[in-house]
Amino acid sequence: MNGARSTTHTGLVLAVASAFAFGGSGVAAKPLIEAGIDPLHVVWLRVAGAALVMLPLAIHHRSALRLRPGLLLGFGLLAVAGVQAFYFASLSYIPVGVALLVEYLAPALVLLWVRFVQRRPVTKAAALGVVLAVGGLACVVQVWSGLAFDPLGLLLALGAAGCQVGYFLLSDQGQAGEGKAAVSPVAVIAYGLLVGAAVLTVVARPWQLDWSALGGGAQLGGVEAPRMVLIGWIVLVSTVAAFLTGVLAVRRLSPQVAGVVACLEAVIATVLAWALLGERLAGAQLLGGLMVLVGALIAQRATPSAAAGGPVEEDDEDVPVREERQLQSVR
Repeated sequence: MNGARSTTHTGLVLAVASAFAFGGSGVAAKPLIEAGIDPLHVVWLRVAGAALVMLPLAIHHRSALRLRPGLLLGFGLLAVAGVQAFYFASLSYIPVGVALLVEYLAPALVLLWVRFVQRRPVTKAAALGVVLAVGGLACVVQVWSGLAFDPLGLLLALGAAGCQVGYFLLSDQGQAGEGKAAVSPVAVIAYGLLVGAAVLTVVARPWQLDWSALGGGAQLGGVEAPRMVLIGWIVLVSTVAAFLTGVLAVRRLSPQVAGVVACLEAVIATVLAWALLGERLAGAQLLGGLMVLVGALIAQRATPSAAAGGPVEEDDEDVPVREERQLQSVR
């Protein structure tokens, strides 16, 4: 029991660290965009740079290509390329706040997948945590200030949410079981980034990038920061470190719990934008951030037990006992 509790605490620390790392991407990317670099090119620099960093590790873990090629391809297409491509495409039709809220319906969709597709029990506390987190997120992004329900934009944002679901579910699939070999989280992330970089190269067309725009500085919190330093941040921290901690968190918790904790990313991004970019933080956003935090705390106490592998009976009760997961260590 102590081992399971220790695994849970480690998973929560990793999940929060991942949310901080992902949440810091916008603060570093916005000065680059305001300096004239196309948003899609910033995304490509982020993913391609991370793929280059992880390339030696991909070569080291090349056996993963033989063991679980479908997992690696799916992670790259959904978790890396799909989320980015659908989200940025949706911004052409609907406001940022609406797109972000729809994308972060992913924890609720994960819960539905676990309950009705995998036929595993979902606790009432986990469902309550999702409701609180999504409601709080609506306050954080102030969705009421820019409501626009363009059907195509909403469909694209839902595509991003679906890909986000893929991220949480596939992050949990690298462990051994049911005749499948275990794959290191490092291998999943390394090959996922390589696949994602290849797909985004077609979408972003980096050959049109003005490479001279990467030099010089950009304004960040009243200070001129070198653009290459900002790019280094979104590559090393907001991509490599974010994915590593995120995948490890899912393996120690569960896709549904890690998904709710990941909602903190939007809260962290908003607070960092207030602190470093001078963007205004309203009272409703503070309340929303508190709701997200409470929802995450409730959900993390409600992971299904090891019995979750079987079919769900109609009279299933809440099962607060957390399954201790076997982890593939990072080599």
